[in-house]
Amino acid sequence: MSRAKLKIKKGDKVVVITGGSKGVEGEVLKVLTAESKVIVQGANIATKHKKPTQLSPGGIEKVERPVHISNVALVDPKKGGPTRVGYKTLKDGKKVRVARKSGETIG
Repeated sequence: MSRAKLKIKKGDKVVVITGGSKGVEGEVLKVLTAESKVIVQGANIATKHKKPTQLSPGGIEKVERPVHISNVALVDPKKGGPTRVGYKTLKDGKKVRVARKSGETIG
């Protein structure tokens, strides 16, 4: 089974559009291509109880959990709101990602 092409990359600024963390803007820390999920900085926070080891003291940590890629949208670089992603080929033959709302190139 082939994987779907993901239009969101690591380092992109995204906004969560649905779910418990709706409205949270953050940077994509990691893209999990096999599950079609992303980890967004500051979104979908969960508490994790860690046992103490010889190296770390343990305790309660706040960690970001994965969010499905359909629940996030790229932030438009020009207008600042959520936008869809498209592709455009430049005159020199280079393929770039484009924000659908403003037409601005992304990263």
